[in-house]
Amino acid sequence: MFEALASTPQKPYNTSMTLKVAIACDHGGVVLKEYLKSSFTDYEWIDLGTNGSDSVDYPDYGYKLAEVIKTGEAEYGVAICGSGIGISIAANRYKEIRAALCNNATMARLSREHNDANIVCLGARLTGDLLAKEIVETFLTTNFEGGRHERRRDKLTQKGQP
Repeated sequence: MFEALASTPQKPYNTSMTLKVAIACDHGGVVLKEYLKSSFTDYEWIDLGTNGSDSVDYPDYGYKLAEVIKTGEAEYGVAICGSGIGISIAANRYKEIRAALCNNATMARLSREHNDANIVCLGARLTGDLLAKEIVETFLTTNFEGGRHERRRDKLTQKGQP
């Protein structure tokens, strides 16, 4: 069923430059964060933590990640917590952020093509390593389609909109 939706991903950036990707997680996402960083060595990772198993608050890391994307220090971000839900809610509190919780590569592709998402969110307790790798790869190599989607994307980033 999903095969009809598949498309060949394309890198949304100049391939002669190294893409900067920020990554942040709470204590539940540390192992997955390290796996993803080691799986994509052609990206420059900006690691915002956390780096240990001591309990921390996912909103703090969602906010750190959103700030880095907002300021342009990184073009894209990867956010990880136990379910992916909490950290995505935290990141989406910034009008410049379009954080998408993705459970599969099709969601990652559509979040980029249709929504111009700039952060992909993962649930470390719900997403295996290989699937997470596929989701992140798809997210980072898919272009925004623009066109009719620009109007909708712009409505997501306008101040004062519901």
